[in-house]
Amino acid sequence: MPYTDEQLGSLVRGDSVHRDLYTDPAIFDLEMQRIYGRAWIYVGHESQVPKTGDYHTTRLGDQDVLMVRAADGRVHVLYNRCPHKGAKVVADGEGCVGKFFRCPYHAWTFKLDGSHLGVPLKQGLEGTSYDPADPSFSMRRLPRVDSYRGFVFASQSPDGQALEDFLGGVRSSIDNLCDRSPVGEVEVAGGIFRVMQRSNWKVFYENLHDTMHARVTHESSYAAARDEAKEMGEMPLELHIMDGNGEPYEFWEKLELRAYDNGHGYMEGIFNPGAAERDPVSRAHFESLSTAYGEDRAREILGMNRHNTVIYGSGSPHTVFQQFRVIRPVAVDRTLIEIQTFRCKGAPDGVFKRAMLYANVINSPSSNVMPDDIELYNRCQEGNATRGGDWVSMHRYHGSDRSDAEGMVSVNGTSELPMRNQFRAWKAYMEAGPAATERTAKGDGACC
Repeated sequence: MPYTDEQLGSLVRGDSVHRDLYTDPAIFDLEMQRIYGRAWIYVGHESQVPKTGDYHTTRLGDQDVLMVRAADGRVHVLYNRCPHKGAKVVADGEGCVGKFFRCPYHAWTFKLDGSHLGVPLKQGLEGTSYDPADPSFSMRRLPRVDSYRGFVFASQSPDGQALEDFLGGVRSSIDNLCDRSPVGEVEVAGGIFRVMQRSNWKVFYENLHDTMHARVTHESSYAAARDEAKEMGEMPLELHIMDGNGEPYEFWEKLELRAYDNGHGYMEGIFNPGAAERDPVSRAHFESLSTAYGEDRAREILGMNRHNTVIYGSGSPHTVFQQFRVIRPVAVDRTLIEIQTFRCKGAPDGVFKRAMLYANVINSPSSNVMPDDIELYNRCQEGNATRGGDWVSMHRYHGSDRSDAEGMVSVNGTSELPMRNQFRAWKAYMEAGPAATERTAKGDGACC
């Protein structure tokens, strides 16, 4: 059904949202236009396109796009479409096209910034409206592209907030992830896990800061970790990071939840991978950062212990274990999750090995932990498709959220403040009307 802006707004209350937000394909289509057609969305990291002609494909909402490194070192983001017959110019994945793009259908060619280069048997186009200078004969660039600390974002709207303003308070999470490198840089390494979930994209965002589910949903995995540790007579890291979900409610109540504009926020860390005086990897990491920044700054960097950060519309960086769970909507009931792991350049090898261990134990398709969440996301999807009720509750500590100079903070770590904040942003996007997405190759469309 078509929705008016007023009807869309009525689907979000202060303490609950209508189930149609998760199940109605018409709402999903509007989200692709009004949220993903307007907001800054994470495309990829500069390290994924290190050399001229290197490209990385992904999706920005419902649009196939690619990130490419041009000869001048700049990164461009283009729609993955040839203007001739509409064919995707490069296959999904990563690779290198060399000095230019060549469509595999009719061999139209394009410079690495997407501009038209040439066509075979050009004389056949003489006397027509074909004009190589006309942007409609080029691969179309996204209107805005920018990078923050190597993380490349793009927007399909020519107007809006600057990237740093959009990110707001969660810039500090990206900063901390990069500052954990003695040279201040990270790179994607170790491959990317991809998991298709049978649920709406918004469920994952809610769950990232849902502290009430951990000891219930993950009971089997943390119980198994504790049994194994008892047999071994010790709790190694791979079991410790599963065991953390089993903390009592009193533990979760003490955690801090932060909420910022545009749906962003973070959750305080639930465990520290090891204090410098106890853990050899952390000790070596601290020493490398102390050499680079001084001991006080090293303590400050490693002392920022955040679990999940939410960059609404893009996904969730995890600073302590150098992860980025990228959330890509596919359909109203399908969501692709890409788990990227980062290497802190210049840090001891053990830091990256620990990050890979965390990725395999928690985020891989064969994890003992992730399937718990995926099962419950799917049950939410199926349950909300029934006539068992129309509203999804977000009542916990509603009305008690506190504001400060940075944004909003929970009074209790089990508050549903983050979910309410996300839907506050959702409502603002959806009530703003159709996004003025670019229809011509306008703007620079490059960064870095």
